[in-house]
Amino acid sequence: MDPSPSNLMDFERPLAELYRKIEDLRKISASGSIDLSQEIKMLEKRIEHMKRDIFAGLSPIQVVQIARHAQRPTTLDYLNEIFEDFIELHGDRCYGDDPAMVGGLARIEGRKAVVIGHQKGKTTKENLARNFGMAHPEGYRKAMRLMRMAERFGKPVITFVDTPGAYPGIGAEERGQAEAIASNLRDMSEIEVPILVIITGEGGSGGALGIGVGNRVLMQEFAIYSVISPEGCASILFRDAKRSAEAASAMKITSRDLLGLGVIDEIIKEPAGGAHNDPKQAMRNVKAAILKHLGQMEKMSAAEIVEDRLSKFRRMGEFTES
Repeated sequence: MDPSPSNLMDFERPLAELYRKIEDLRKISASGSIDLSQEIKMLEKRIEHMKRDIFAGLSPIQVVQIARHAQRPTTLDYLNEIFEDFIELHGDRCYGDDPAMVGGLARIEGRKAVVIGHQKGKTTKENLARNFGMAHPEGYRKAMRLMRMAERFGKPVITFVDTPGAYPGIGAEERGQAEAIASNLRDMSEIEVPILVIITGEGGSGGALGIGVGNRVLMQEFAIYSVISPEGCASILFRDAKRSAEAASAMKITSRDLLGLGVIDEIIKEPAGGAHNDPKQAMRNVKAAILKHLGQMEKMSAAEIVEDRLSKFRRMGEFTES
C-alpha cells in the first residue's frame, strides 16, 4: 500500500520524493510508451530500506503519531478480517448502546470467542459517530455484560484497546463513568475464562484499563500505552503542552519500554512503515499472536486462569528497598 506523499508523517518526508517518482514512472509505463517496471521495483526496494532505517530509530513522540494515524486499522477491521462469523451484540441493558465500544461473538480458526474493542473512525464523520473511540459508561457495562456471557459459556475473551481515554463529559460522569471502569477492573480480575488483551493504537488511561485486565497483554509495535497523553502530562508537569515530546520520552509509553518493565507480555511486529501501510500483514501478525496465546491458555483450569491474571498484575507493583 503506497501512501500519498501528502499523507506522510513529518519524519517520513524523505520518502516523499521517491513516492512521487514512482507515481510518475507508473503513469509513463501505463501509457504504453515504455516499460519501466524494473525501475519502479528498484525505487520500491529503496523505499523499503529507508522505511526500515527511519522506523528503527523513532522517538517516543513519533511513535505516538503512528499510533494515532487516521488510517490505522480499527477494531472492526480486525474483527471482520481475522475472525469468522462475527455477530455484533448491542446495549448494556441499563441505559443504551455505545458505538465507541463494539463487541460480539466470533470464531477464529474454529475457536469460539467473545471479542470486544474500542472503535474509532477513519474520517471526521466516522469519528464523530464513534466519539473518537472514547467510551461512555454504557460502553464499559456492555463490555462486562459480554465478558460475563463468555464466562457462562466457557469461551475466551479477546479485547482490542485503542482509545485516547474514557469520555470525560458531564453525561458520562452523571451515568457513573468512574464506577463503570472500577467495576470492570474488579470483575475482570475474577472472570474464570482466559482474557487476551491487544493494544492496537492508543492505550489511554482508565479508558484502556476498563477492558485491559488480561492474562496476557500484547501490544502492536507502534502502539502506545500510558496513564495520560503526552500533551496532558506536559500540561500538568511543565504547564506547557508543547513539551509533549519531552513528556513522551519520560513516560515510557512505547512497546519496547513496556515490555522491559513487564507491563506487557509480547510485542506484535508491524509491517515496515506501520500497520496502516500494510493492514493485511498487520492483521496476519495479530491473528498469529492470538492463536498462539489462546492455545497456551486453553489448557489452564478456571482457578489457574484467575490466579495467573492476579499474579501478573501483582508483579507490576513489586519494588525493592536498598
